Amino acid sequence: MKRILSRMLKLLFVLFFLIQICVFAALFWWKFNPVETTMLMIVNSWQNTEEAQHEWVNYKNMSPYIKQAVIAGEDGKFLEHHGFDWDGMQYALERNEKNETIVAGGSTISQQLAKNLFLFNQRSYVRKFEEAIITVMMESLWSKQRILEVYLNSVEFGENIYGIEAASQYYFHKNSRNLTKQQAIFLAALLPNPKYFQNHPNHPRLHFRERFIRKYIDSSPIP
Repeated sequence: MKRILSRMLKLLFVLFFLIQICVFAALFWWKFNPVETTMLMIVNSWQNTEEAQHEWVNYKNMSPYIKQAVIAGEDGKFLEHHGFDWDGMQYALERNEKNETIVAGGSTISQQLAKNLFLFNQRSYVRKFEEAIITVMMESLWSKQRILEVYLNSVEFGENIYGIEAASQYYFHKNSRNLTKQQAIFLAALLPNPKYFQNHPNHPRLHFRERFIRKYIDSSPIP
């Protein structure tokens, strides 16, 4: 029995190591090449037969307003941390404990991107551990500009809508380069729950997020 357990542990370690090599290789490739699909897109495609709306757009061709709005709404310390906002995580933990449910998340843009690129959207310590490993690798390999560029190209903005270019075309019938400040604020406000807010554009929570982002957008530096 001990020998069998020892072999199983060795196999698990080898499998874990191989997974990290694959993740590293993918991140290295995506450092220079567009991300055409993500685990989030793949999983959602199993539940939806419609073709995903997604179009890659380079960082320089995105409106600066959407970069500022997303940082203001999702990760105000994006340029300061190395993948983890420990103060934000502590604040989220305290709020969740106070409300006895999950009402706030402390994930940074880097952590969200790590999950969207590689992982299933299920809460578990194993997933969070792997998410942390991917985040460390990503922050080591990519610049902040590249992280934000890939995030904006892959994040979900609604049912089968991925990336800022597809979102701009769907909601405003224009290129993401030409988004106004108010349009960028609206799109950034969708991110915590894009499918729901897509169908409930007048929800008080969405308007609260718009006001919050509008307050901080001008003081949100971008890479």
